[in-house]
Amino acid sequence: MPRNPSLEAHHFEALGTNCSLFAVGLSRGRLLEGEGWVRRLGARLTRFSPESELSRLNAASGRWVDVSSETEKLLRESLRAFELSGGLVNIAVLPSMLAIGYTRPLSEGYTVATLGKVRPLPPLPSALTVRRGGARLEPGCGIDLGGVAKGWMADRLRERLGPNSLANLGGDLSAGGPGPSGDGWPVGLGGVTVVLRDHGAATSSVRRRRWAALHHLINPHTGLPAATGLEEVSVVARTGFEAEVVAKTALLGGPDVARAYCATHALAWWLSPAPSGAPPPLPLPTERGGPLSSPRSI
Repeated sequence: MPRNPSLEAHHFEALGTNCSLFAVGLSRGRLLEGEGWVRRLGARLTRFSPESELSRLNAASGRWVDVSSETEKLLRESLRAFELSGGLVNIAVLPSMLAIGYTRPLSEGYTVATLGKVRPLPPLPSALTVRRGGARLEPGCGIDLGGVAKGWMADRLRERLGPNSLANLGGDLSAGGPGPSGDGWPVGLGGVTVVLRDHGAATSSVRRRRWAALHHLINPHTGLPAATGLEEVSVVARTGFEAEVVAKTALLGGPDVARAYCATHALAWWLSPAPSGAPPPLPLPTERGGPLSSPRSI
């Protein structure tokens, strides 16, 4: 990041990952307030605490549960992510996460996998119902907000910080304003440096959060870790939330789907293939609206 005497930066660990906040013309105290907001909301959205809003919803077994306005908004955006991705981005993934041994933060180690219990994921609209101030999950269903929450939170946090700021929550970025030197925020993405101005960016990868032969990105058609011919996808889009959804959809769709989907939904993208011999890509439902356009770059 270019040096600028009015640029403030703050780095911290939260949400199980590394986070960074940057802003021009703000005090360090404002960035610390941003960290506090991330920690408070993260405590409500984690599945690793039985007292969290998310855990209470997952444990309610078909009953309605009161949720905060922020959680309600995020659940509604998760339903939108399901629709935007043709069903590939599906937060109703908790049973699969538990079955593959992702039962606690990976910093504490994974547990024994029970893959015989894995089933395809239910369509999210049939598993989750949201109303004003409340939510309900069908019995036997559970959700894990994962990267969808980070992308959405990055956008909200950047709005809270002001018009010339950048929020990076574990690789889900939201950048606004002219940046420290007036021409945008320089960010490393896909092995290159891009300049973001009122953009979001995200990377979806099976290279991290990996243990034994398993990883955390689930094929919704099988309930098992995905093997699509791609190891990593990085995307620039209009918002951090949209970038997260597009990157994950592209990775779960496989190389051919990724190129077409990114051409329609992303401003720029980078695809990293899996080693040779990987399984063929998972098909994605056909896009509506005619042929997909040619790739664009920012």
